[in-house]
Amino acid sequence: MAQQQVLRLGLGLNIQRSDGRIHSAVVSGLNEAQQSITVEWFEGGETKGKEVEVETVLALNENMLPPSDWAGFEQYQPPKPAPPVQPPAQSRIPLAQKQNFPAQTPADPSKRKSQCVKEIDKIKKNREERRQRVNQNNGGGDIDPSNPNWEFAQMIEDYRHELDASPVSFANQIVRDHRICVCVRKRPINKKEKKAKTVDVVTLPSLESMTVHEPKLKVDLTKFLENHNFHFDYTFDENIDNATVYKFTAQPIIRTIFDGGFATCFAYGQTGSGKTHTMGGDFTGKEQDFSAGIYAMAARDVFDLLRSTHYSQLDLKVSCSFFEIYGGKVYDLLAKRAKRRVLEDGKSVVNVVDLKETPVLSVNSVLNAIKDGSAVRTSGQTSANAHSSRSHAVFQIILRTTRGKLHGKFSLIDLAGNERGADTSSANRATRLEGAEINKSLLALKECIRAMSMKAMHIPFRASKLTQVLRDSFIGEKARTCMIATCAPGQNSVECTLNTLRYADRVKELGPGSKPGKPAPPLPDIENNDNDLAYMHQSLRSQGINCGELWVRA
Repeated sequence: MAQQQVLRLGLGLNIQRSDGRIHSAVVSGLNEAQQSITVEWFEGGETKGKEVEVETVLALNENMLPPSDWAGFEQYQPPKPAPPVQPPAQSRIPLAQKQNFPAQTPADPSKRKSQCVKEIDKIKKNREERRQRVNQNNGGGDIDPSNPNWEFAQMIEDYRHELDASPVSFANQIVRDHRICVCVRKRPINKKEKKAKTVDVVTLPSLESMTVHEPKLKVDLTKFLENHNFHFDYTFDENIDNATVYKFTAQPIIRTIFDGGFATCFAYGQTGSGKTHTMGGDFTGKEQDFSAGIYAMAARDVFDLLRSTHYSQLDLKVSCSFFEIYGGKVYDLLAKRAKRRVLEDGKSVVNVVDLKETPVLSVNSVLNAIKDGSAVRTSGQTSANAHSSRSHAVFQIILRTTRGKLHGKFSLIDLAGNERGADTSSANRATRLEGAEINKSLLALKECIRAMSMKAMHIPFRASKLTQVLRDSFIGEKARTCMIATCAPGQNSVECTLNTLRYADRVKELGPGSKPGKPAPPLPDIENNDNDLAYMHQSLRSQGINCGELWVRA
């Protein structure tokens, strides 16, 4: 038997490859913590190496001993050598015996596992144990282990269980008065999301707060949640109907138009999040019940106030107009989608030339006008929604005196869905241009509300056609605005939901009643500003926002 040697750097020994081959190598490193060594050899014109456990090396090299100072090997006894096997006289001698290598059977695969493989097995074992605990805790109930996102679902359920919050209820809630009201509405999980086993990642801890659970993975593939908290004037969950949303948002500002002011209510959110449902009404298949939307509810209250003793003496006449803004152009939806021009007269009053105003005498006539206009509104297909509204729909209820003088105006706006550039990257050029124009007008709208809330000397309403036709809604002490941000609760929409809530949070942060500790930065002082788009860019840069990231490249 060969003389025994202690493992050390530079020592030559035999190793076995994963394919069963046995050849010589040189020790290049010792790892006492992992009880392994690193070996190198020259093959195919290059130096190769691998990490091998000491037990495997000792089993293959009978004349080797572990380092004497390594814990766990003090009592190590090398195995007794096996009796040599004499090959038959006429058989070929194996290559390993020609090189004086002892004939060995392949080592046990469990002994050849690297530390990385062991860690993976450990993670797999822990995962199976967690699944068993989940089944035991739920009694095989709400959490479906076959769902690929069941771990995220369990984390969210645990978070909601730990919340010290009462169920959200608007039964005894008092309607507050806001010059700028910002609220958020969460829609239910739809059939498509249920079929895909999408996890609900939106939680409403209270009537004024919302939490979005963003699923994430660590470097070692450990799953965790990043919770984003937002605060608004009101937050509505998926169980709240349109009537309750209307009661706390659009209804409190209707009296503004009877007092000679301008009111604006608009729905904002990603495509498919429920904006048209909120403003227009419930859908039954492809048919929409316009009597259950904010359009019809506002018209109903306008006629009720018109007949009240307080306002009946004003002798006001009611009319309505309905138009859309698509691609920076205005189309009259009550005149078979005829194209209209937007001009500003010498008194700085913005007019939509030849826009049709239809006199209405009842709620039914208003509903007929809404139905006719919605039938010709522009829609299209996107990656997020098969029937996406691709234009801003503006429905206006107008009060005029018997002499035709404008007394007040209520603008109800169903905005086009905001989109990320990634959502339109696979679309054609026209769709990408649509998305760019939509995002530009939404950005301009936020800046106008910001300037309105701060009572700025200049309001950049010329930055887009949307803000230009709504100029009257941003000026004067009697202008009031309500924003309804709609969000989808599914895990696949979490990025768009966060973008929507950050947009709404920015609007509310800059409005009256802002959260303490986050003062709004002052608007930049620009003299002789004739370019509102440049003004808007400079205003955003003063807040540390890179405007270049907000546009969709055509």
